[in-house]
Amino acid sequence: MKHRIYLDHAATTPLDKRVLKEMQPYFSEKFGNAGSLHFWGTEAREAVERARGEIAKAINAKPEEIIFTSGGTESDNLALQETVYPNRKKGNHIITTSFEHHAVLHTVQFLEKDGFEASCLPVTKEGFVELEEFEKALTAKTILASVMHANNEIGTIQPIAKIGEVCREKGILFHTDAVQTVGKEKIDVEKMNIDLLSASAHKFYGPKGVGFLYVRQGTKIHPLVHGGGHERGLRSGTENTPGIVGMASALKFAVKEMDKENARLKKLRNRLIDGCLGINDSWLNGGREPRLAANAALGFDFVEGESMVLMLSDKGIAASTGSACSTKSLEPSHVLRSLGLPHVKCHGSLRFTLGKDTKASDIDYVVKSLPPIVERLREISPLHKGVDLSEFEEDVEHVHEH
Repeated sequence: MKHRIYLDHAATTPLDKRVLKEMQPYFSEKFGNAGSLHFWGTEAREAVERARGEIAKAINAKPEEIIFTSGGTESDNLALQETVYPNRKKGNHIITTSFEHHAVLHTVQFLEKDGFEASCLPVTKEGFVELEEFEKALTAKTILASVMHANNEIGTIQPIAKIGEVCREKGILFHTDAVQTVGKEKIDVEKMNIDLLSASAHKFYGPKGVGFLYVRQGTKIHPLVHGGGHERGLRSGTENTPGIVGMASALKFAVKEMDKENARLKKLRNRLIDGCLGINDSWLNGGREPRLAANAALGFDFVEGESMVLMLSDKGIAASTGSACSTKSLEPSHVLRSLGLPHVKCHGSLRFTLGKDTKASDIDYVVKSLPPIVERLREISPLHKGVDLSEFEEDVEHVHEH
């Protein structure tokens, strides 16, 4: 294959070679269990605690406020499940949004079965949470709010500092799923009024299978995983020392290079968006700004997103139709439905997410390759000729009320 262009960095990123180099000793020479008392264990423990301090510094937290996990999904579950139970005497109401990651939405649904009440806020057609709607949803029984920092499918960045400020004033715990923003956007848990924050290393050029949860000191929280009392008793299990070291290393590089890289990616992203919008009957999913610098979420009438992904793959281009966690589902994206898009338009989605290796020539190749793919698919589409798509559109207001 002549071209190999990876534009699915929101799904996962390649491990930075500099990070791998820092991880390698902890697979072999420095292999000790961080819970052991001998010098092999002490060596590993020092590496884990050094990494904890580096990660805390990157988000302006205290080292003791960082809990290591297996990734974003576990962090979300720990943040939601294990804070509402110890705070149940104060209330039983949770607020979240209609386009959160399933790790949040499904956890909230589980809690509803156990007697908790939840408000799932709508978002605007541009993909933003409105502060006024958030404040209206608050009740005397609200104990926790969870609003993602940036959406994983459409890349829109939410006003979490303002939402956190409202929560702080009301004495409500505030969690944000920051899996798509840690290492990509500036985060200060103090200035942004965040009590709990989820992150996953493989989204910022670190290893898979490791993440962290920031838990503000003094927050009532129970363990999700019981056992030997690791991670201050909140997450038992032998620490993944190589993964933790790699996560801290990756975040260190990401934060250091963030401003320069975001400026570069934004230019390439805009070039890609503008080029793709030259195709008839196309649109951008979500508002143009504020949006993650690497995210270009597009839609095309009369074509299936899965077909576009497969044909692009034949051209050596890796893209997606949305979240990699649910692409095997035949159901339309809940994120796109939350924007008010009807089913038929949701199925025409295509997400490009750029990365450190993306070059201008890659973007030009995509912009050149996509139009004939769309044209070919429309030629065989039963919807393309003589069909008014409005016939397939449900009431948008119903979508937002759901």
